[in-house]
Amino acid sequence: MAFDLDAEAAEAYKRPFPVEVDVEATMAKNIVRRILVVGPVIIAVAWLWRGPLGASSAAIGVAVIAANFLLSGWIMSRAATISMQVYHVAALFGFIVRLVLITVSMFTVAALFQVDRKALGVAAIVTLFVLLSLESIAMLRGARKDLEWS
Repeated sequence: MAFDLDAEAAEAYKRPFPVEVDVEATMAKNIVRRILVVGPVIIAVAWLWRGPLGASSAAIGVAVIAANFLLSGWIMSRAATISMQVYHVAALFGFIVRLVLITVSMFTVAALFQVDRKALGVAAIVTLFVLLSLESIAMLRGARKDLEWS
């Protein structure tokens, strides 16, 4: 009997996730909306710390992280419509690919334009962790009722 349950679970794992809410895309959009508050604060701090060049560099770092979250939500939502196997592969390898894309985009910007590399890097890292923390806190407090899928 246990074997039959395992076979059923394995078959279900190959099918698309049976949810009609794009949870990942919605989470990414919610995170990016917080940039309207977090972004100007990070840019203002960079201005005070490193001057106008630091502020413009921080703005680029914030934009790179916003694009990363939107790309992540899109990839995960599309993968969930294919199968749970693809979803899990997208979660693991998508994370690695997006980290590489962040790194490459920041090095490319630094090579092509005059930027403050410290402000660019610090702003990107701080933005990433602050936005992830705020979304985690909102989820733990139950503030994300638009993401109910159970």
